Amino acid sequence: MDSRPIIAITMGDAAGVGPEIVLKALSLEEMYALCRPLVVGDAGVLARARQMLGLRVDLHPIADVRAARFEPGNIDVLNLANIDLARLKVGEVCPMAGKAAVEYVLEASQLALFGEVQGIATAPLNKEAMQLGGYDYIGHTEILADLTGASRCTTMLITGSLRVVHVTRHLPLRQVADSITRERVLETIQLAAEGLREMGIEEPSLGVAALNPHCGEGGLLGREEIEEIAPAVEAAQAIGIDARGPYPADSIFFRAIAGDFDAVVAMYHDQGHIPVKVHGFERSVTVTLGLPIVRTSVDHGTAFDIAWQASSRGSARGGLASPQSLIEAIKLAARMARRAGVR
Repeated sequence: MDSRPIIAITMGDAAGVGPEIVLKALSLEEMYALCRPLVVGDAGVLARARQMLGLRVDLHPIADVRAARFEPGNIDVLNLANIDLARLKVGEVCPMAGKAAVEYVLEASQLALFGEVQGIATAPLNKEAMQLGGYDYIGHTEILADLTGASRCTTMLITGSLRVVHVTRHLPLRQVADSITRERVLETIQLAAEGLREMGIEEPSLGVAALNPHCGEGGLLGREEIEEIAPAVEAAQAIGIDARGPYPADSIFFRAIAGDFDAVVAMYHDQGHIPVKVHGFERSVTVTLGLPIVRTSVDHGTAFDIAWQASSRGSARGGLASPQSLIEAIKLAARMARRAGVR
């Protein structure tokens, strides 16, 4: 019996870098030692991207997971055939590509929910293209929460030893402070602890960031630390979670990299994203916590500005887009899927 988990890899927005990074990642034999990768996408788009890249890999379009071969050099594609290449506008917002990208996520998620795959790793989609294509979502997390019925979920960013979980994500800064409540901070701490245990860290330690400069200066620069964040940390400690803080955001990430915490709970999007991307942009990945399925993703967008551009170096794996984030996402999904199978 093959113990390697099947990981569904969504192709992402066809007008962006998704097709090329998927092909680059799965041209590496090491991916097949870790898992059985299955691309959910459009075989015609991948064939054109393969030509642009000059890759010597075969594509194996299939209509059923059971037909997959999972052999290095032979990329299995669950072919939804939902892109008209004549109408595809490469490097631009394209409603057709946005709609198709969501359909890859929906298909992969259904496979995971029904146990046909053990996890999913997603290439990037474009929010504007997705909405123009008829799907009124902000991003992957909202799609997956809706589809799976998850009542609470959030995103963890990972690069090297730095892990960050966000209390709020896609909110205007004007709304962030009002959204930092004791209940929301505590829930995020709990999700972070659960997620770390799923990754194999049995007794996780969490550092909780402040919202305001200098941790609020005792209330002079804001009272969220006193009234919301500190009580949430205390509540987490009361139920056995090793959570500490709040600590000033200008030092907590340095401490986490140094090993003081297994993860940082950040209060808002850029507070957590900036240190992760500065510390290791190309290898950073995201994990959605709180879902009934394993889902990891690249930590970058569709990169329309460099999509479908052949490398001038004449490399066997040409193209400007780096597959490193997707490689790390597939590896993490495989590790998490194996752990989930053991429990």
